[in-house]
Amino acid sequence: MPQIHPTATIDEGAQIGEGTRIWHYSHVRESAKIGKNCVIGEHVYIGPNVIIGDGVKIQNNVSVYEGVTIEDDVFVGPSVVFTNVINPRAFIERKSEFKPTLIQQGATLGANCTIICGFVVGRFALVGAGALINKDVNAYALAIGVPATQTGWISEAGGILPLPLTGNATAKCDLSGTRYKLVNCHLSPLK
Repeated sequence: MPQIHPTATIDEGAQIGEGTRIWHYSHVRESAKIGKNCVIGEHVYIGPNVIIGDGVKIQNNVSVYEGVTIEDDVFVGPSVVFTNVINPRAFIERKSEFKPTLIQQGATLGANCTIICGFVVGRFALVGAGALINKDVNAYALAIGVPATQTGWISEAGGILPLPLTGNATAKCDLSGTRYKLVNCHLSPLK
C-alpha cells in the first residue's frame, strides 16, 4: 500500500504503486502512473498522463509535466525543471504540440538542471547540477554545463570511468569492479 501524506492531493484516476511514499503538499494528477517503491518529495507536481517507473526518487520542488516518461530507478534532484512545449505563449494553447521527454533507467538528474522537452537522457547517464539539456544524452554519459556537453563516462554505480569520449577502450569501475567497453561513442558493461 502506498504511503501518502495527508496534505498531498491525489486526483481520481491516478495510479500509485505499492510501497511508494508521497510527501507534503505534492499533487498527482488524473491518469498519472507512478510505480512501486518510489519516493515523491515535498511540493512535487506530477502531471496527467506522466509515467514514472519503479524505484524512482523525485526530490522536493519538481514539476513533472505531461509528456514526460521516467523509467525505473531514476533519481531526480531537487528543483529539476521539465518542459513540454518548445515555444510557449500564455495566450496560445499548445497542448497538441507537447514534445515527449524520456529519462531512461538508472539516470540521475542533478539539482536545478533543466530538461528541454523532446529529448532522451540515456540509461545510467548523470546530468550535473544546474545543467541545461537541449539534446539527447548518451547512455552512461556525464553531461554538465549550460548548455550541457558530455565531459566523460560514468558507471552504473556512479563512478567516473577513465575513458576518452570516442574511440575504442575498456575501463573498470572503482566502486563496483564492473568493466565497461567503449566502442565509438557507445559504452556498455561487459558481461
